[in-house]
Amino acid sequence: MKHALHIDEAEVELSAIRAQGPGGQNVNKVSSAIQLRFDVAGSSLPDDVKQRWLQSGDSRLTLEGVFILKAQRHRTQEANRLDAWTRLYDTLDLYAQPPKPRKATRPTSASVQRRLQTKAMQAHIKSTRRKDAMD
Repeated sequence: MKHALHIDEAEVELSAIRAQGPGGQNVNKVSSAIQLRFDVAGSSLPDDVKQRWLQSGDSRLTLEGVFILKAQRHRTQEANRLDAWTRLYDTLDLYAQPPKPRKATRPTSASVQRRLQTKAMQAHIKSTRRKDAMD
C-alpha cells in the first residue's frame, strides 16, 4: 500500500520484548513481541502533521511526544515487526490528512419545535412536584 508520507527507519526504535497472555512455555521463553518507539516531536514529518498527531490525545503518546506501540498479535518476531510498521503507518495516515472543516448548519424548524415541546413537557412535570402546587 502506498502511503502519503514516509518515516525513516533510523527514526524508529524497535525492541523485542516478551509477549503477554496465553501461549504456554513459548511466551515465557521467547521474546516475540515488538515494542516500537517513534519520536513524533523530533521526527522529520511535516510540522502540520506533527501538530495534529501531538494534539490528538492518543493514549500511546507520552508527554515528551514519543509514540509507543506494542505488537504481539503473532507468534513470530518477524510477523510482529511487520504488524508494528503497518500499525505505525495506519496511525500516520490518520493525521496526514487535515480534517474537513465543519460547515455550520441551522437546526430544522421541526427539530426546534420538538425541543420546545419536550422542554414544556418537562417544565409541566416539574411544576406538579412543587409543594405550592399541592396546596
